[in-house]
Amino acid sequence: MKESSTSATVVPVAIVEEAWQEVGASFERFCLTAGIGALANMMEEDAARLCGPRYGRVEGKAGHRWGKTKGKVGFHGGKVEIERPRVRARDGGEVALPSWETAMSEDLLGKWALNLMLINVSTRRFGRAVRLPEGDISAAKGTGVSKSAVSRRFVALSAERMAEWMAADLSERDLLIIQIDGIHIEEDLTLLAAVGIDGDGGKHPLGVIEGATENAAVAQALLDNLIGRGLDPKVCRLFIIDGAKALSKAIRKTFGRHTPIQRCQVHKARNITERLAKPLHASVRKALRQAWELDDAEKAEKLIRNLARRLERQAPGVSASILEGIDEILTVTRLGLPVELRRSLACTNIIENMNGTIRQICRNVKRWRDAKMVLRWTGAAMLEAAKGFRRLKARKQLPILRAALAAHQAKNVTNPDMSVAREDVRLS
Repeated sequence: MKESSTSATVVPVAIVEEAWQEVGASFERFCLTAGIGALANMMEEDAARLCGPRYGRVEGKAGHRWGKTKGKVGFHGGKVEIERPRVRARDGGEVALPSWETAMSEDLLGKWALNLMLINVSTRRFGRAVRLPEGDISAAKGTGVSKSAVSRRFVALSAERMAEWMAADLSERDLLIIQIDGIHIEEDLTLLAAVGIDGDGGKHPLGVIEGATENAAVAQALLDNLIGRGLDPKVCRLFIIDGAKALSKAIRKTFGRHTPIQRCQVHKARNITERLAKPLHASVRKALRQAWELDDAEKAEKLIRNLARRLERQAPGVSASILEGIDEILTVTRLGLPVELRRSLACTNIIENMNGTIRQICRNVKRWRDAKMVLRWTGAAMLEAAKGFRRLKARKQLPILRAALAAHQAKNVTNPDMSVAREDVRLS
């Protein structure tokens, strides 16, 4: 097929009629030609509004026609070249045509690049993804579908969205639960991400920050960012973590030493069984599951201590590991939550699923240039994962959690001044 050489100077109706005659050969070309005709008509109307009719004399006109020039506008992931009229103001400057400014204002090309790269289309294959090799819409040099052009647009738009997201206000979000987990990228680069769950069961990516390891300083930086964006540290919330001591330390330092923290029971069970001989796996899992299903926290703790005592001879190190952090393992049970809600909140599955989406989206990256690049990709992937988030399965029971958190706060922080004084005495 011959290349489309349609000019914006042709009468729009004639353009559309000519394109419609060839619609059987290429519907895409028909859409392009009709669109160019419509835009040409709009620009001509703008020029007439500013300068009056062509070759006519109008008093008080804003400017005069100043020939034509060629420009490029976004179409189907790339660019197409069209002609547009130019208008020069009385003082000598050029007057922008509103229709042309509108056509150029929306970053359609950046959205195409971001969308296709998030669904694992590589930059090298971007041109083939948006322009058919056998089609009559060119994908030649200068049409904006090269790997370097696509990469530049992805970098610009992902950086813009990352900055906007990391500065978003959190003060209006009714967050009851916050999950925090790390994502290992390279040997000396780890990301720490947070996901919040509101009172209606909605899930929201809150932020991400980089660090060398998943240490207390990195966790503190993430929490400081959330508080700086409006997260009230005086409100009692349930924090769910994978068991890292650094996270617990930073959370209690920021939100108070009585802040309820739930360690992921899935991580705990896996860490225990991986250190045991295979014949012991089934019995240990059964004992842990029985403890976690109990409604009585004291009985559940007793069952776990009995399991640790039973393993003292066969695996003394594992026995000590079972008892480590036992208070945080049963937090959801101590809060008196229903079993359905406990199952949803006793693990970090929500943020782990998001991490899986991040790994899938980032798998095309062969070399991380710097932490800034990692944050851009991870932030874009977290926002993409949020599109598939569903509300919490046991969301109807969240009012019970709200009441339990309020009772927990009233019980442990009845007099904040006395609490601080006792803490100062203990430290001294």
